[in-house]
Amino acid sequence: MVDGGGSSSSGSSIDNIVRTSTVGFNLQDVKVTFNHDVRIDIAGLHVEGKRGEILNLPRWAADVLESEKHAEIQDTDMVVELKQALVKENARGEFELATLDQHFYIKLRAYMRRLSESDNTKVGSLLNSLVRKRQGKIVRMADASKLSADTSKQLTVEERVFYNTIYESSRTFKEKILGEGDG
Repeated sequence: MVDGGGSSSSGSSIDNIVRTSTVGFNLQDVKVTFNHDVRIDIAGLHVEGKRGEILNLPRWAADVLESEKHAEIQDTDMVVELKQALVKENARGEFELATLDQHFYIKLRAYMRRLSESDNTKVGSLLNSLVRKRQGKIVRMADASKLSADTSKQLTVEERVFYNTIYESSRTFKEKILGEGDG
């Protein structure tokens, strides 16, 4: 079985994979531009920068600096990424998925936290459209076959857990209805 698990506690499996992946995401470096001269310690990390200077810092530290108005995170525009993903997904067939970065939703949620409420609502609507479209395709695909390595590469970490959960539930359902596996 391809990674992602598939147990009856899929909710906790998705929670665990999201939590673990989010920690990894927050440890990755991101570019920040300092708004003014800064010399600060953040949880044992010494940060020093001059106004206008650009540095790479772990995302968790960059989030702290940005929340305190010391710096701005220079990040990918995830709204553009989301719109592109939606266009690509709509162009695919019923049993074809566009490839998303494995941490797409994690990156998007982090980006959305920095948006105004009205922008967040608009992006949330686009995200809902993408999720509904991909969820329907994943259910159809998982009902038909086990997760392949190629399909796995197209899915986010959350979607892999979802796919495997649907596959296992569908397989178990068919066995019970068709009487397969009864000794």
